[in-house]
Amino acid sequence: MSKLKVAVIGAGSISDCHLQAYASNPEVEIYAICDLNGTRAADVAKQYGASHVFTDYRDLLALPEIHSVSICTWNDSHAEISIAALDAGKNVLCEKPLCQTVEDALEVEKAVRRSGKLLQVGFVRRYSDNAQILKKFIDEGELGEIYYAKASSLRRLGNPGGWFSDKSRSGGGPLIDIGVHVIDICWYLMGRPKVKSVSANVSNRLGNRANIRNLSFYKAADYDAEQNNVEDMANALIRFENGASLLVDVSFTLHAKADETSVKLYGDKGGAELEPEISIIGEKFNTILNMTPQVDFKSFDFMGSFRNEINHFIDSTQGRKETLSPVEDGVEVMKMLCAIYESAHEGREISL
Repeated sequence: MSKLKVAVIGAGSISDCHLQAYASNPEVEIYAICDLNGTRAADVAKQYGASHVFTDYRDLLALPEIHSVSICTWNDSHAEISIAALDAGKNVLCEKPLCQTVEDALEVEKAVRRSGKLLQVGFVRRYSDNAQILKKFIDEGELGEIYYAKASSLRRLGNPGGWFSDKSRSGGGPLIDIGVHVIDICWYLMGRPKVKSVSANVSNRLGNRANIRNLSFYKAADYDAEQNNVEDMANALIRFENGASLLVDVSFTLHAKADETSVKLYGDKGGAELEPEISIIGEKFNTILNMTPQVDFKSFDFMGSFRNEINHFIDSTQGRKETLSPVEDGVEVMKMLCAIYESAHEGREISL
């Protein structure tokens, strides 16, 4: 049986996670790589055995033999390339966030409907083994009705600079980059309730702290300490129509003792933590129990989750599964992100 020809558009750091996962899938042939930097595209193509190299995604999409594409570009091009790929008859795995605005998200959703093709949003944490274990407990009623969740994704020194800190390309800072992950996984595990309102704060007090020495941090390929016009911290209270609420805070830079990632959910029958380690809290015989699932990775398994995500994407394109992160969810998460920025800017609660 011939292999499915896939292409990756955008050859930056996150693309390697997609490419490694595609390379491990026996049904897939990595066929083409596209990047604005032709040298980088050629180097990545050579590494993964791709036979075609492009610097313009339109030329790549013109190849009828390409079955599916991963979009790993700057956030400002997600909507444009997704729509073009769908209209060209390709299935799409688009890295998070789906785009930068709700209006663009709705246009992508229209393209999915008119093309009849699949778009899977890159909410990779949904595909982690631990998230799926916890979802099984939730679906079976072990937590009861989840009425509160809280999540943090805090870096004390973690502004990657480059396009990440250029609002025109990224759409924002830690909220839209790392906050989207913890907001989404909480919302997903809560049963994707409809948002009622958002009240938020955004801070630009510390900048990128490029002056700090003796402590290393990840830097984007186009790192430039002079360029930084995104927030360094955001917090929000998201209220849902079913009465539940989600409290979230995120940062690129913060005077914190250590980095922190936490995801916690509370129901009327039990609770759970997904991060920093998976744990389930319940009651039996009038006694509170802390239950620790016996798993290979108690925290987020980065590459394992990307393999799960890519394999699920391929299965979904073949009709064997339904995607866990459809375009509709990308639209709803975009509404939450934009409402957080709007609330902070206007200094008031935003109703949706």
